[in-house]
Amino acid sequence: MLTPPRTVVRREGGLYALERALQRRGFRNVAGADEAGRGACAGPLVAAAAVLPEGRRGEIEGLADSKLLTPASRERVYDEVVARALAYAVVVIPAEEVDARGLHVCNLAAMRRALASLATRPDYVLTDGFGVDGLDVPGLAVWKGDRVAACVAAASVLAKVTRDRIMVELDGVFPAYGFAEHKGYITSEHTAALREHGPCREHRFSYVNVASVSGRDGRPPRSRRPALSAASGRNDPATLFDDEPMERSCAPGSTVGVALGERARPSSPVGEDVGMEGGER
Repeated sequence: MLTPPRTVVRREGGLYALERALQRRGFRNVAGADEAGRGACAGPLVAAAAVLPEGRRGEIEGLADSKLLTPASRERVYDEVVARALAYAVVVIPAEEVDARGLHVCNLAAMRRALASLATRPDYVLTDGFGVDGLDVPGLAVWKGDRVAACVAAASVLAKVTRDRIMVELDGVFPAYGFAEHKGYITSEHTAALREHGPCREHRFSYVNVASVSGRDGRPPRSRRPALSAASGRNDPATLFDDEPMERSCAPGSTVGVALGERARPSSPVGEDVGMEGGER
């Protein structure tokens, strides 16, 4: 029995080379998945998935790992991804769910749900850094995938911009922490605010730095989190400000899908990238 020819992805092929190599092997819908907020000690964890069109229609000027882009560039690329993607999905995991289930479990669950929510079913999945089990399609975990594959970079921009917008909104609710500036990550200013004011309900109480200033570091994460008053829905005033709670589109502790989108698939161009090794001529 003849074995299929080996596919070679050349580094000089750039950000789109891996997807195009897969598409030439018959995997037309290549989805990328990535997250934002793993390292933050406050705010939600956000995961996104995206399927870009084949060929030049899927090329987005300036697309790159979201961490390498300026805020203005991220916003512009975000709009382009939303406009051009065949399908995209963004899922938000609240801080309380991260505390209750654990960061890695939530991360995998969020990416799995984002991929499952795509209106265009992927034929192949590329993820950043580690694999996601429970999918019914083949996939590959790519080291620094947001710098290697366009669909993963697109997902990283969707996740990062969504999360940054949430943190800016939270800054208006909890102004003492500077969420709009550091987006919930551990900076000297954030650490100083935690020590002065203690954590708010948007902090992750399972993180050591938050637990250490919460006065509840001997308790498990779920019981460290400030209780909500059944009557008013407000948090324990001993650990929070007197701000009105930010509205949620779901009950505390549940996973929130915040964006879905799809576009009609254009016809495939003929002869795209035929000169790349492994492609059909």
